[in-house]
Amino acid sequence: MTASPTETPAAEPTFDALPLGADVRRAIDAMGYRSPTPVQRAVFEPAVEGRDLVVQARTGTGKTAAFALPIVDRIVRASVKAVQALVLCPTRELALQVSREVEQIGQFRGAKVVAIYGGAPMTRQIAALEAGAQIVVGTPGRVLDHLRHGTLDPSGIRVLVLDEADEMLSMGFARELNAILEALPKNRQGLFFSATLPPDIERLAHNHLRAPEIVTLSSDQVGALEIAHYVYVVHGGDKIGQLVRILEVEDPESAIIFCNTRDETTRVSDGLKNRGFDADWLNGDLPQTDRERVMNATKEGRLRFLVATDVAARGIDISHLTHVINYDFPETAEQYVHRTGRTGRAGRTGTAIALVGPKDIGNVYLLRLTYKIRPIEKQIPSAGELKTRAEMDLVQVFVEAFANRPAHPDDLALARRVLTHDDAERIVANLLRDHLGARGGDVGTAAAEARRARNPQAQPVGPGAHAVSSDHAAPRDAPSSPKRQDAAPRPPAGSVDRKPAKQEPPRDSDRRERPKPPPERPTEFTAWAPPKEPDDERPILASGEGESRLPGVTVSSEREDDSAPTRAAVDFLELFVNVGKREGVRPTDLQRLLSDKGLSSEEVGQIRVRERMSYLNVRKEAFDRAVAALSGQVLGGRTMVAELARGRT
Repeated sequence: MTASPTETPAAEPTFDALPLGADVRRAIDAMGYRSPTPVQRAVFEPAVEGRDLVVQARTGTGKTAAFALPIVDRIVRASVKAVQALVLCPTRELALQVSREVEQIGQFRGAKVVAIYGGAPMTRQIAALEAGAQIVVGTPGRVLDHLRHGTLDPSGIRVLVLDEADEMLSMGFARELNAILEALPKNRQGLFFSATLPPDIERLAHNHLRAPEIVTLSSDQVGALEIAHYVYVVHGGDKIGQLVRILEVEDPESAIIFCNTRDETTRVSDGLKNRGFDADWLNGDLPQTDRERVMNATKEGRLRFLVATDVAARGIDISHLTHVINYDFPETAEQYVHRTGRTGRAGRTGTAIALVGPKDIGNVYLLRLTYKIRPIEKQIPSAGELKTRAEMDLVQVFVEAFANRPAHPDDLALARRVLTHDDAERIVANLLRDHLGARGGDVGTAAAEARRARNPQAQPVGPGAHAVSSDHAAPRDAPSSPKRQDAAPRPPAGSVDRKPAKQEPPRDSDRRERPKPPPERPTEFTAWAPPKEPDDERPILASGEGESRLPGVTVSSEREDDSAPTRAAVDFLELFVNVGKREGVRPTDLQRLLSDKGLSSEEVGQIRVRERMSYLNVRKEAFDRAVAALSGQVLGGRTMVAELARGRT
């Protein structure tokens, strides 16, 4: 009898679907990968054929192996002891994570992989490059540093991969990327991976790729649509106390709590720890060894709440994350999508929670218009809800105490009779009081403390951990995420939409359809200077890296309808900063940032804050220090970019 289609479900494809070499297939089997993900199947064939690709795929879909498999299996020639593949990542953590996976995939082929990033000794990286490294995985700043020093020879590079391309651009690395791309061979292949496809990515691809194909699989937008979204309306006063009330009632298994500033991360983390929660913070001020400690604890399930900024959390892929909490609402809808796309992976359910004040209402509305995400509004938990949580803690005490203790049939029969009696509640209440005695309050307090301090379920680590990572180990019986009725239509899971990139319209058409972006100033590669501080977390915007801020500055605030800023004095240059009133920035905020590093009042003149930008008059000899002081700082949730004001002297 022939089986019907419903009786013989289609088998999940195995790696036999990809024509891999025996040694690469052996590595895949050793890593525990069972079947290729959609992005791996979609990318392999065009990549090995040498085509340029722009791939839209969210983190956690197996995209590292998607570009590593063709690179190791076909593109890199084992006999050539020179750098043939360059992978750029936004952060050192992601660079290390990617390099480890690429190294595992190439373990039986002898592929030599080296990670180069800021914060590590240059000499060790130079030695690895000279020893015949074939695949380099690095951050933009340090890669540019090696290119500038001549310690990384780009002439043999056959393929360039941009991993999390949109993240690198949002972090301000556009200049570094353009400088690196200009230094590479013109005939090299390009594979750009990005969770979203903003105009900046399209422009970068148009300028540096040859007729790229757009491969659309799953973006963080799709991931964000598949999870539950809630906003809690917070009112002035104790915001951390309101966050604690939310955590008490929601009781997340594990969460990243996002803040917009570094100071907030430490303050929120300390506030949670003081209330008994297992929490730690992560931002750009944390030394590298401590960063690795906190990140490993989070990934391995030894830390329940990670409080972090956007920049610090980039490159962290935590498959078991159940909640993303926006303590500070992000300034853009794209940031919200990136943050919340970190949960609900590998078939798991996910929850996004945001604390929203009056100033955030506009951003919430913009999120709804842009991505069709409509968070459900909730109120800060009341005293009654907190009392319910305390009662549930006590119930859990009894559940745990008697979970493994068998009950006699006679006792069960008696219990059923008690529960059906008219005075059942009063009888049970007195039995509980007799059991708890005078220590009832202590038992409840201890139960609450245990709940707050508990860790999420431990996660596997080490080489075998990839077998159960979010990339490849969606359990067959994992519950599917609830579908949102108000979500925008999307393609079925695993579907692939591959199409040629849109051709750039004629100049006059381009002006009609959308405003033409300001032309980028030509970048001469030879004019670039390497960073003096080994830190790739921040873009290189001027020579000299230190941080500066200033005392006693003359300050003014312009109205939106004011004319352009007046021309500075002869000895001054005009500094442009990409934050303004829209971010809640005041002149005194810029004054504080500069004064912290000791620039004198004679070195800085007037500060003018407009709606979307600010201008500062800075003496020529102090200009580079002022640029370095402001660049990479966060004000109003936005990473600052400081540079010479265009068209000004």
